[in-house]
Amino acid sequence: QVQLVESGGGLVQAGDSLRLSCAASGRAFSSYGMGWFRQAPGKEREFLGITWSGVGTIYADSVKGRFTISRDNAKNTVYLQMNSLKPDDTAVYFCAARRYRSTSYYRREEYDYWGQGTQVTVSS
Repeated sequence: QVQLVESGGGLVQAGDSLRLSCAASGRAFSSYGMGWFRQAPGKEREFLGITWSGVGTIYADSVKGRFTISRDNAKNTVYLQMNSLKPDDTAVYFCAARRYRSTSYYRREEYDYWGQGTQVTVSS
């Protein structure tokens, strides 16, 4: 069992940066693929990226170049660094963990554990 807790959300202005954190409890954190998603009001949950230790990181085209995912396995934490934020980035941001790799890494159904989400609001 893995429990995930996001933090770091808040209200920022367009152009600002923000770093979200996701702290995980449980064993074998380094073996999990750690992903980030977001969900805006009235929209489906959107894949942002996923990172695997010793393998690499994949990003959605919508955030590539602006968002960076990193992880610190010693702290059981994964981060989402968001730069040049836009009002369209306003959403609830979720981290998620998965045990197995597949080519459909963007599908939320394939993630085993989810955090409760943290709100990010970007004002214009």
